[in-house]
Amino acid sequence: MHNNPLVLGIDLGTSGVRIAIINTKKEIIYTSSIPYLKGLEIWEDWINCLKNLIQEVPTDLKEKLVSCSIAGTSGTLLACNNNGEPIGKALPYFLSFSEYSQELNKLFSKENAGSSISGSVVRALRLLDLYGNAIILRHQADWVSGWLLNNWEYGEEGNNIRMGWEIANNSWPKNFKKLNWLKCLPKIVPSGQIMGTICNKKANELKLPSDLKIIAGTTDSNAGVLAAFPTKNDGVTILGSTIVIKKFVDKPLSGNGISNHKLLGNWLCGGASNSGAAILLDFFNLEYIEELSKQINPSKSTGIDLIPLSQKGERFPIDDPDLQPRLEPRPVSDALYLQAIFEGLARIEAKGWRKLEELGVDLPRQIITIGGGAKNITWKKIREREIGIPIKICNRPPAAGVASIALQEYQSNTFHSLQNL
Repeated sequence: MHNNPLVLGIDLGTSGVRIAIINTKKEIIYTSSIPYLKGLEIWEDWINCLKNLIQEVPTDLKEKLVSCSIAGTSGTLLACNNNGEPIGKALPYFLSFSEYSQELNKLFSKENAGSSISGSVVRALRLLDLYGNAIILRHQADWVSGWLLNNWEYGEEGNNIRMGWEIANNSWPKNFKKLNWLKCLPKIVPSGQIMGTICNKKANELKLPSDLKIIAGTTDSNAGVLAAFPTKNDGVTILGSTIVIKKFVDKPLSGNGISNHKLLGNWLCGGASNSGAAILLDFFNLEYIEELSKQINPSKSTGIDLIPLSQKGERFPIDDPDLQPRLEPRPVSDALYLQAIFEGLARIEAKGWRKLEELGVDLPRQIITIGGGAKNITWKKIREREIGIPIKICNRPPAAGVASIALQEYQSNTFHSLQNL
């Protein structure tokens, strides 16, 4: 039994890595972040960022760590040889390859999250074409968990939904049995299960406890949801590079672009648009966005109807791989143009909540917002006008959310140990 045990959460996002250490009361004791040097597709960046962040953690905190859990971008896929050594770059979640759409149609029913052209299977097929099928395919969080364990056998269920894993049936789709690359996929474990103990080499290198347990984590957007501590009546919107909406529900939903996750014993459903805060950076830098936001009157609409996608194709609230962006007309005023983009993004979010309502989900009484875009008060007011639901901002990082998975596992194990005394 440890005195004052702490747990570590690692969140690998689109633009960088953040870690958070929390105590048994879920209070954040320490947090730190670092951007990728070269980008999401460079796996060396994942590891270098992680090493830098963990090396900076004070020794007295490291010594109290009992478990660690990892979240990563859902759908970012890496090809490796059988001992986990990466081959080439990762394919980020936002890359899709429409040339594989016929193969997708043969493999899946429309309801499966893997059936979308933005799912992981198209990236898997591309990697198999590049490297053959004597490889293993691992999503970002699963690969980094494997790196800490020196064992790449496992994959966490939520990170593999976009590969086709069916949480409700606890299995791959029936059609997968005939795949000649089924052996490339991981052995699936539920979120919150112990994957193993950190390997000695990594424990020594990172100066982490040699008995540190590695717990199956979740996706980066789910980690964000957990950081917000939502009730059943709350919805959660993650305003990162993409817009992701999530809500806890009684049973899994069925529909195009809908994902169902099992998290801390509850069903979490939602969807992710291809649009999000990343589009803002196609036109303005962060300082200018802040300056322009002060010039906007959020209560008055621009009347400009934009579809703010960086490239063609949408997955939620409509699943349309051919949907074209609409980024014009562009008014002379930059402030007006920024407002029109905000309004376009808010309409996508509003349609997302209506889509969930059509599928039988009660609309949330309040929306908790997290992610980089959550801080913008002007955008928040525009969203409240478009969606018609009060919005609350949460500043807790997703790394604290994924840490809570490691904490629950530790506490339930401690509880069972006490019962056995």
